[in-house]
Amino acid sequence: MFYRENGQFKSSYASDQQMLPILQDRLFMAGLLVIAFAAVPFFATDYLFLSLLIPFLILALAAIGLNLVVGYCGQISLGHAAFMAVGAYAAYNLVLRLPQLNFLVVLVLAGLIAAAVGLVFGIPSLRIKGLYLGVATLAAQFFMDWLFARVKWFTNYAHSGSVQTAPVEVFGWIVDTPVEKYLFLLVVLIVFTLIAKNLVRSHIGREWMAIRDMDVAAEVIGIRPVYAKLTAFAVSSFYVGVAGALWGFVHLGSWEPLAFSLTLSLNLLFMIIIGGMGSLLGSYFGAAFILMLPILLNQVPAMLGVPISTAMASHLEFMIFGALIVFFLIVEPHGLARLWAIGKEKLRLWPFPH
Repeated sequence: MFYRENGQFKSSYASDQQMLPILQDRLFMAGLLVIAFAAVPFFATDYLFLSLLIPFLILALAAIGLNLVVGYCGQISLGHAAFMAVGAYAAYNLVLRLPQLNFLVVLVLAGLIAAAVGLVFGIPSLRIKGLYLGVATLAAQFFMDWLFARVKWFTNYAHSGSVQTAPVEVFGWIVDTPVEKYLFLLVVLIVFTLIAKNLVRSHIGREWMAIRDMDVAAEVIGIRPVYAKLTAFAVSSFYVGVAGALWGFVHLGSWEPLAFSLTLSLNLLFMIIIGGMGSLLGSYFGAAFILMLPILLNQVPAMLGVPISTAMASHLEFMIFGALIVFFLIVEPHGLARLWAIGKEKLRLWPFPH
């Protein structure tokens, strides 16, 4: 009864093309933003900010970037953490060598550098696809791991190979406390989500989805596969590069090349598989799930009076990840986002059975 659309007529093209055409969705989103901006900063603890909310916001941004190329364009990538590393080290060197730059400019430049690198490693997508492309993208992961570990210029010749950053400053505002980091990341994530939403609704996004569904038919109707695939890799790498810069500067503060390992690439892929490929909302669901599962495995057994060791929790985490990936691929390939959509459909029809 609360999700009926009766009487919501569209009288103009603008109202028909808006991102949230249903009134209930707009009210829900407005309420969610009010809670995120007005309630969470006052009631959440520092532990909640540092362990959950801040990593969630950054990983959601990275998952959106990976979803653009995998979920919307259908190009498999197994090494996207490499582009996070490119963004992080590019931002570090820009801040180090050009300290007069505003951090927002640094973020954009780091994203553009990651996009350029993504274009280079996206070239194999013009000739190969599927599992072969996924294996080819691993070259980016292995090459970047070697590059940042061996070429000392990127780490300012640090003997340990690790780098350390200063607090982020934006127009005189020093983003230092957990609350300030959360608010800064929340604004960045909302802006980039709106950009991604408009991209996938534009002609570029439609070209990506046409290539994903059937590239031969897309080429027949006039879509250029070269342009569509390379723009998907570039935009995706830009998003992931910005996320990598935020991961290094806002979340970690100091890091080494292993901070952007193959494990992080696989976790990003797990996020969009479990959350839902081809869905921006699924990127949020997947990031939240990946972060919440280890904490639940550590806390819930103890609450139930069945304490387990840290090693057992780690093994259970991998086992549950694998089982859930198989489950979602077989039962619900569109992930948690599809379950959310089904729930909305049920609300539209309730109490009727059809």
